Amino acid sequence: MLEAAVPTLAFTVLFVSTKDLRLAVAVSVAVAVALLVVRLLHRSTVQFVLNSLVGIGIGALFAWRAAKGGGDANDQALAYFLPGMIYNAGYAVLMVTSTLVRWPLVGFMVGSVAGDPTEWHRDSQVVRLCRNLTLMLALPCVVRVLVQLPLYLAGKAAEDAGPMVAALGVSKIAMGWPLQIAALAGMAWLLARNATPVEPEPETA
Repeated sequence: MLEAAVPTLAFTVLFVSTKDLRLAVAVSVAVAVALLVVRLLHRSTVQFVLNSLVGIGIGALFAWRAAKGGGDANDQALAYFLPGMIYNAGYAVLMVTSTLVRWPLVGFMVGSVAGDPTEWHRDSQVVRLCRNLTLMLALPCVVRVLVQLPLYLAGKAAEDAGPMVAALGVSKIAMGWPLQIAALAGMAWLLARNATPVEPEPETA
């Protein structure tokens, strides 16, 4: 959670205080690289730091394209947050659509563990459970878009987008891993609330 939050926090604080997009991106990347070095020295997983670096890199690319298109510092900073909103919107649409066609994506995760990707679909109770789990997994993405998109549009319409950039930075941190962990806890609650509806194998003599 810290590895995902600290680079974003560094970017937000620096941009709001200096309006220098290059400095904000450079420092946030430097922070992520420093965290990566610490991970390597401790010989622990670098997955989350790399995820953070990839996210920063894609955001910086969008900001650079906004600059090339003649956008000012505010436009560039808002563009930095755009890829995350696109990702969350796409992920939510994919998840919800899979439930509407009655092939919820969580079912394929269950199938991959069970050794048969589609066997689960023969049991309507399992399909229903996987639908609920898939919707629970999609919920954080829906919430992020519902909160962040109005902030983004308000920033585009405002003369000074600084407050909206700050709000986007805070929402990105607050709605990152904390919201994801809450969704996973909700999924665990759904599983614990009722026994997983799988027919028992017949007893053999």
